[in-house]
Amino acid sequence: MQPEDLVRDHTIYACVMGSRAFGLATDDSDTDRRGVFVAPTPLFWRFEKPPTHVDGPLQEQFSWELERFCELALRANPNILECLHSPLVEYADDTGRELLALREAFLSRQVYETFTRYALGQHRKLDADVRTRGAPRWKHAMHLLRLLTSARDLLRTGRLTIDVGDERERLLAVKRGEVPWPEVESRMTHLATQTEAAFHRTPLPEEPDRRRVADFLLRVRRASALQADPDDEHVQDVARPRRVGQI
Repeated sequence: MQPEDLVRDHTIYACVMGSRAFGLATDDSDTDRRGVFVAPTPLFWRFEKPPTHVDGPLQEQFSWELERFCELALRANPNILECLHSPLVEYADDTGRELLALREAFLSRQVYETFTRYALGQHRKLDADVRTRGAPRWKHAMHLLRLLTSARDLLRTGRLTIDVGDERERLLAVKRGEVPWPEVESRMTHLATQTEAAFHRTPLPEEPDRRRVADFLLRVRRASALQADPDDEHVQDVARPRRVGQI
């Protein structure tokens, strides 16, 4: 089974991310597609395991295998959590809808560390651009402001909203380079301070609900094993009994 077959035949959830999901799309914006697929359980019975992710087959398309996706979400990976909260869902089957129903199970106070760490890394890159080029990459500056705002509001409310709403024009002005860098930096510092304050009063739990997620993954794997087609060559290869000494 080829990687693109897993995306084509076994996707449970697909959405649009990037500027279109954030409410920041312009005429030249790409359409970034993200998805989750479930590799058939019999593929895990082989020495060669199915891929944890697949790039493509469409341009700007990237998909994760369900277990890897859940692992990253439990670690509060910002990109993964945002993918689960995209307002632009293109496809979700029954399993995909169950995954979406688990969104709150992945959220915890860990988001403060992961979102902040990611933001600091991006800020260092912007500072390097200013030193070497005289200006930051304004699109990246815009998205960093968006991320900091999202993190602050998530910690304040316990809910992750990725569409920027009324902030669209202010953020697009940053992207166009219409806001001086010192002012942008000041906004970043203010948002970081607000985010830290929100962390100390957040309604989010200390840890994600790992047991709930693990139960979901186990049920998906078990159902996949029970639904496996006995005529499928992959099932035949791993399930065919062998006599002692047979190679």
